[in-house]
Amino acid sequence: MKPTLQDVADAVGVSRSTVSNAYSRPDQLSAALRTKILDAARRLGYPGPNPTARSLRRGVVGAIGVLFTSQLSYAFTDPFAVRFLTGVSEAAERHGTNLLLVPLPAERARVRAVIDNAAVDGFCVYCVGDEDWALAAIRDRGLPYVTTAPRPDAGPADRYVGIDERAAARSVADHVAALGHRRVALLGDTVLPDAPGGPLRLAAPADAPHPTTSGRLTGFAEAFAAVGVGWSAITVLNATGNSRAAGAAAVTAALTGDQPPTAVLACSDVLALGALDALAEAGPRLAHSVSVTGFDDIAEAATAGLTTVRQPAEEKGRLAAALLLEPPADPADGHVLLPTDLVVRTSTGPVTRS
Repeated sequence: MKPTLQDVADAVGVSRSTVSNAYSRPDQLSAALRTKILDAARRLGYPGPNPTARSLRRGVVGAIGVLFTSQLSYAFTDPFAVRFLTGVSEAAERHGTNLLLVPLPAERARVRAVIDNAAVDGFCVYCVGDEDWALAAIRDRGLPYVTTAPRPDAGPADRYVGIDERAAARSVADHVAALGHRRVALLGDTVLPDAPGGPLRLAAPADAPHPTTSGRLTGFAEAFAAVGVGWSAITVLNATGNSRAAGAAAVTAALTGDQPPTAVLACSDVLALGALDALAEAGPRLAHSVSVTGFDDIAEAATAGLTTVRQPAEEKGRLAAALLLEPPADPADGHVLLPTDLVVRTSTGPVTRS
């Protein structure tokens, strides 16, 4: 059997609390007694108190969780996620706390188990599509949380740092519409769960379950409705993941008809870069005549000349973690909308008239 704290106490002839103080409150012991206890612990092979149990007794773990619905590798490979986590980590470092990345499983039945077993003091909820399930589990644990999207039903206990997705998307769609584009395709990541890549039927933007995707599709649709293009005349493209390959595959499927879109508006820069890849592969005629826009303004967007919406990724992460670690005195200060900017580059131009 593994040696215990009691074994060390018996070997030295002191109480259990005295041994515990040797690890957690060394100022309560003389230097000689503490050395005697630690020497006995090493001789017996006792590793010290369990840090998780000690944290639970204190009621503070010393870590915040970043909750997201994707594979763990997404946190290290997606450009926007990397920038967001950079901001979170900067705030965590200032407060002397740690981060725990918590990807949620696809199965709803397992969501609660994952959240219940996460040893954290609170959660940053990053781009979680089925958000209500996760938030309900967090509330049941009595932990604070901050989301990265505004919630229409947000109450005093709800804190968020986000952007006006609808208005930001409308700004770039207004730009494309002003260039004369009417035959357009909207490209999103997993617009509908389990849908194949390529064109799909979506009755309305609100039917996209992910709130970020739904908000951006709504903003796109409003801009084109203002120039007489109804939702039924717009092509919706589903990418089976937020990757260049998935974006390219979805756009390639839309280029096979007699009347391909003259503009592709993507819900992320990564998907937009994939659209540019597909157009380059299709040949110079389409590559030069189809406008493409993105969202986020990642580093690769500038290199590719991509017209996009810029949002402050690092600042979003910093503020989200700060709201979690330093709750504002006024609940209204926990509802933060960050500014966005339309960045026009060479990937968009006037519609080509045949």
